[in-house]
Amino acid sequence: MSRDYCRGCGYPHNACLCGSIQPISPKTQLVVLQHPAEVTHKKNSVRVLSLVVPDVQVYVGESAVDFGPLREFLARCGKPIYLVYPSAQSRSVEEQPIERDVVLLLLDGTWRKAFKMLQLNPWLSDYPAVHLAKGYASRYKIRKSSRPDSLSTLEACAYMLKALDAGLDVTPLMAAFDEMVDMRIRAMPASIQSRYRNPTP
Repeated sequence: MSRDYCRGCGYPHNACLCGSIQPISPKTQLVVLQHPAEVTHKKNSVRVLSLVVPDVQVYVGESAVDFGPLREFLARCGKPIYLVYPSAQSRSVEEQPIERDVVLLLLDGTWRKAFKMLQLNPWLSDYPAVHLAKGYASRYKIRKSSRPDSLSTLEACAYMLKALDAGLDVTPLMAAFDEMVDMRIRAMPASIQSRYRNPTP
């Protein structure tokens, strides 16, 4: 049987997030390069990000050809563009003066897939890379990562936006994200839920 979905948030009615969605309009333009494998992933944080920040642009693909329309947009946007990706060449967003009216490019996928996307799109190296300073802890407890400093794409966006605009309230992003995470935990068997609510140190 097919499931009934909410027209507002796109989630099943028994997992509707509408009550937790409070849209915000940051000055910073968020652009997400999303790996195809993430599109239908149930724990996809970009889906929640798009509900809270309606102006976010999401381009799905992996190769340079896939991102042709994105490159056209960037060529005519007329704003400074930064790639959010930690590397030996990237600089902390907190240690340099960056105006909030810029474009941030974020790669959405596992570390392995994001790295592959980076290799397949050498044009991304044309833009200065930035990263967040250390000290940000992820609340994405329902999804494992190979790196201890991993943040979901939504979390990275929230912290980046706050770093560029201290006056911006990013609480709506984190509130919706926390509800999505909790919703996924509530759908688990009771024996499994306890592992996430009371994780072993």
